[in-house]
Amino acid sequence: MAKQHSPQFLALVTETRARIRECTIHDLKERLDRGDAALLIDVREESEFARGHIPGATSLGKGIIERDIEEVAPDFGQEILLYCGGGFRSALAADNLQKMGYQRVTSVDGGWRGWTEANYPIALPAAKLGA
Repeated sequence: MAKQHSPQFLALVTETRARIRECTIHDLKERLDRGDAALLIDVREESEFARGHIPGATSLGKGIIERDIEEVAPDFGQEILLYCGGGFRSALAADNLQKMGYQRVTSVDGGWRGWTEANYPIALPAAKLGA
């Protein structure tokens, strides 16, 4: 069940979406199938990423992305696709990356929830030996 968000948070996300690029999970799937070279970043918490993620994604949570992005993406012209649980945190992160100078940032509307509801492939954590 999706978390109920506060009205002020939703207003902030709505305002932010006017400044960023977004794509759907279906657009993302088509791009991944074509082998597009964009950097895919999961901005959910590490614990969320560990339970499953979109294949090929790098974990860089919303709480640290602004601090650590330049280590992962030193080229400010590199295309970056961000996703979270539903598209809200990734929208906020996309806005901040644009403010930092990244020129080709897109937030994936629908995020992990939309991806799994579409029954697209997921990456699960590797099983522990002896478990």
